Amino acid sequence: MAGSGVQLCFARSRKYQLNDSAAYYLNALDRISQPNYIPSQQDVLRTRVKTTGIVETNFSFKSLHFKMFDVGGQRSERKKWIHCFEGVTAIIFCVALSGYDLVLAEDEEMNRMVESMKLFDSICNSKWFVTTSIILFLNKKDLFEEKITRSPLTICFP
Repeated sequence: MAGSGVQLCFARSRKYQLNDSAAYYLNALDRISQPNYIPSQQDVLRTRVKTTGIVETNFSFKSLHFKMFDVGGQRSERKKWIHCFEGVTAIIFCVALSGYDLVLAEDEEMNRMVESMKLFDSICNSKWFVTTSIILFLNKKDLFEEKITRSPLTICFP
């Protein structure tokens, strides 16, 4: 990565809302700043577009038809979810393991992992989902493994 100033800034990145892919792109600056740059598959996969509202995706597999809803996780987005849930058979709840030492963008006092645990608990115990299968998907394991060496888990679980 670039000079010592950038590295110092990066060492404190959990104190502000820095994108998970920032290190990847900073390390690739020489390549991606070329005039003939064409994004690699990894470049595309590491992009981040914040989900706002509700994004519906329909697809079929064999003779089964699926409707998948991606809903924004920010508190302000949650009010928009309720009409999506009528008749759902499963919920895939995604939690970034790497968020254990970060705070919410909309509430700098609230730890992201704690907020995710509260939301997951409210969904699991909701009367609307008594017969709904709930799958907890923990992602960003690679970032978690890297972070845990320099940022203790006691930040989230004192």
